[in-house]
Amino acid sequence: MSVVDNKQSIDRVRIAKRIVSELHEGAVVNLGVGIPSLIQNYLKPDSKVFLQSENGLLGMGPTPNKDEIDMNLISASKQPISLGVGASIFSSSDSFAMIRGGHIDIAVMGALQVSETGEIANWAVPGKDILGVGGAMDLVASAKKIIITMTHVTKENTPKIVKKLTYPTSGIRTADLIVTEKAVFRNGNGELFLEEISNDTSVDEVRKLTDAHFRVSENLQTMRIE
Repeated sequence: MSVVDNKQSIDRVRIAKRIVSELHEGAVVNLGVGIPSLIQNYLKPDSKVFLQSENGLLGMGPTPNKDEIDMNLISASKQPISLGVGASIFSSSDSFAMIRGGHIDIAVMGALQVSETGEIANWAVPGKDILGVGGAMDLVASAKKIIITMTHVTKENTPKIVKKLTYPTSGIRTADLIVTEKAVFRNGNGELFLEEISNDTSVDEVRKLTDAHFRVSENLQTMRIE
């Protein structure tokens, strides 16, 4: 693994660990593709958080050991997972009925861009092949709370939190929280507030790497990692 790849891996784990503190007991939480699919590995076994995957699972457990992998049990990211106690397996159509019926308390999703109003783009890059929207639009429209996880900038060091989307939107609903490896932003009525920064960055650096306008919270804190 190169130094760059290792840094990206560390950043992704940091983001996943930070999300854990947002998941409350009894919550039904959909984990999307990418960084969200790491979160189950950092939840405490007694957390009583119910993880849902759009391919038809409620009660997702952590990644199994290599000798216990069953590729019939995979996440939305097609990565091997285990089943928690009392887990339920069902059809993808039932899974989407659950999502569209408003039964998801929190959707944790990846994104390509988020605008300064919290609008999300996470399913298509202009000029590149589109594999399909998946469950992105259903989750954006129907989940009670939307948390976006993503690295702060692209591999080309271009900001992902932008004034206005240049990628296709995922819907009119906006993100409630944005978590990157450098910062946590809360969306307050269409305006972004910087709530936390990592211990290896500064507000000035976050401003430099963020295209969107944001306000700094009066109670700015160091990012909490469970």
